[in-house]
Amino acid sequence: MKRIALIIIATIAAATATCHAQIVKINGSNFNADSIRQEFDRGPYFTLYKDNYFTAGTSLGDKPNGDNSDVKFQVSISQRLTKSTLPFNTYLFLMYSQKCMWNVFKESLPMRDLNFNPGIGLSKLLIVKDRLIGKATVLIEHESNGRDGDESRSWNKISFCGSVYVDPQVMIHAKWWIPIIDGQNNKDILKYSGIYQTGLQYMSQNGRFGAAVTLVKRSGWNLNCNTILELNYRIFKGENQFFFVQYYNGYGENLLDYNRFHSRLRVGIVIKPRFFSDY
Repeated sequence: MKRIALIIIATIAAATATCHAQIVKINGSNFNADSIRQEFDRGPYFTLYKDNYFTAGTSLGDKPNGDNSDVKFQVSISQRLTKSTLPFNTYLFLMYSQKCMWNVFKESLPMRDLNFNPGIGLSKLLIVKDRLIGKATVLIEHESNGRDGDESRSWNKISFCGSVYVDPQVMIHAKWWIPIIDGQNNKDILKYSGIYQTGLQYMSQNGRFGAAVTLVKRSGWNLNCNTILELNYRIFKGENQFFFVQYYNGYGENLLDYNRFHSRLRVGIVIKPRFFSDY
């Protein structure tokens, strides 16, 4: 049943992605702040949140086998609950992300770990001199792997997120969180999954090629980071499906193995929002 639900969610997300509004395009037009918000409010309520991808790969430096090779995929959607008519021109939304580590190279193809990440957020478009330059979000989110016993992992976060569009091709993002760790088996999760993150996304002017880097700072005073590098190339002009390469180096890639180091390169397909993704 879990696999069927994942397929259904992925199909809905893919179908709605093609109508996602690229609101930053109105930067170059003569819109005032109210018009920018109205343009956003007319956009779809149900859309993608983070990237939706399906990838397969293996660890670098080792001979591929069933233990160090896997499939990783993610489904992520959001539902806007209000227009930007709340105090301070904010809007309320729900988000849900689900990430899976799937050992397809082992007998019986077991799902290694499923991570569930629902949340509710309050966002505000950042408009300066009648130009949309980004957005700010306060997000209350939960993340767990739905297991019991020694393999149970769970934590909650109050996250403060910001993104700034340097220009139509470049976006800088940052996220810092206040953790509420309720899982008994992951009390030290901040040492591995981090205390804040920052990154940069780039999209070529013709929209065919993109790149991103995300650094997740683990707790402590030394320069210890989990690093995520991504490249994507649009398969068909006018569509939002991309050939995708992701390199993950560090800890915290999934909840079950949050304290195990991974250095894995994966390739696959990603479905992206029309503009920049959330993280």
